[in-house]
Amino acid sequence: MKVPIRVRPGASRTRAAGVYGDRLVVAVSARAVDGAATEAALTALADALGVRRRHVRLLSGATSRDKLVEIDVDAADGLAARLDALKKA
Repeated sequence: MKVPIRVRPGASRTRAAGVYGDRLVVAVSARAVDGAATEAALTALADALGVRRRHVRLLSGATSRDKLVEIDVDAADGLAARLDALKKA
């Protein structure tokens, strides 16, 4: 499943919730230096969806706030429902 996300680096706390346009917002405390914010966002998204980090892969947007990630659908049951809940939070 491909999921567009919007990363907010430098946030006071790390969380995946809300939407920005059609993208899921992932706020991370890490700064956007040397890919730290991207890695933190992928880890936060995996935690929020209840999947392992290795099941979340960056497809595009390594240096952008807007990213496209792929989540292995076989990794968890009810993934779409959890994703919808995060968007509504």
